[in-house]
Amino acid sequence: MTTMHAPIRARRLCPRLAAAGMRAGLLAGLVIAMPAWIATAGAQTQTQTQTRSGTQATAYVADIDDLPLMPGLAEVAGAGIVFDKPSGRIVETYAQGALARAEVAAFYAATLPQLGWRPRGGDVYTREGERLSLVFLGVDGDLVVRFTLEPE
Repeated sequence: MTTMHAPIRARRLCPRLAAAGMRAGLLAGLVIAMPAWIATAGAQTQTQTQTRSGTQATAYVADIDDLPLMPGLAEVAGAGIVFDKPSGRIVETYAQGALARAEVAAFYAATLPQLGWRPRGGDVYTREGERLSLVFLGVDGDLVVRFTLEPE
């Protein structure tokens, strides 16, 4: 006759008891790991939201994957639209920040050509059949920027 260890025998005789033990172990592991996970997530968020330090990870506009979001601007949640049509996509999204219009315009005038966008005047850029327009709303110090991407 084979001798079984107590935990194995308990698992075979009462699977519900064994499952409860596994759940308790899993819960204990989550309780132990949760503070470390929260600290890591907080550190990542802090790294991404540092402003103008030069060490910041570049943030991008959510609906326009390769459009960098200028440090100091934050996307306005739920304000944009995305529409796909046969001739191309139309995306309109908004970002807000305590910045001056000239500062934001200068940032995008320097950044967008490095990403293949050609300036067309008046805060309008084109690339590969698409037109990107920047429209400034509000006042310096409480600026809203509307980014519109559409087929050319």
